[in-house]
Amino acid sequence: MSRFQTLTPSRLSREDFVNVFADIYEHSPWVAEKAFDLGQDETINEINGLHQRMADLLFSASHATQLALINAHPDLAGKAAVRGELTASSTSEQAGAGIHACTAEEFARFTELNDAYKAKFGFPFIMAVKGSNRHQILAAFEERIHNSPEQEFACALAEINKIALLRLQQL
Repeated sequence: MSRFQTLTPSRLSREDFVNVFADIYEHSPWVAEKAFDLGQDETINEINGLHQRMADLLFSASHATQLALINAHPDLAGKAAVRGELTASSTSEQAGAGIHACTAEEFARFTELNDAYKAKFGFPFIMAVKGSNRHQILAAFEERIHNSPEQEFACALAEINKIALLRLQQL
């Protein structure tokens, strides 16, 4: 297991812990708060240990709380990205996938798929985009839009946990 490079989570105060980990789950500091409140031990000093604790909290949350967390995520190549309103992590993740370099046609396709997806499922399309490019993301979008609501809800939670792990690995 790998440890955090820049900090030791079990040695942080509650306030510092929440400040550091508040946006690991997009605009959902409650995950960090609950993770801290479970107690400090050596397992949270390992990236995978803290990630498992946080993932378990997400999976044990109510459906309404999970949906709120899903809805806290921005659209890929959406209006918030164009206006520069994303969190630093989301901006970096989307830029790393080349979304900022979309052609006008690709942006139009993202907008069309975002709208259709939200109309069908009631929440934004979520994908851990690190290591993907905009063409792969569009292909995943076009494939997943045919899933059932239950499949996509589960997929969204799984993708959110992938994003969280990638964010933890950056610390």
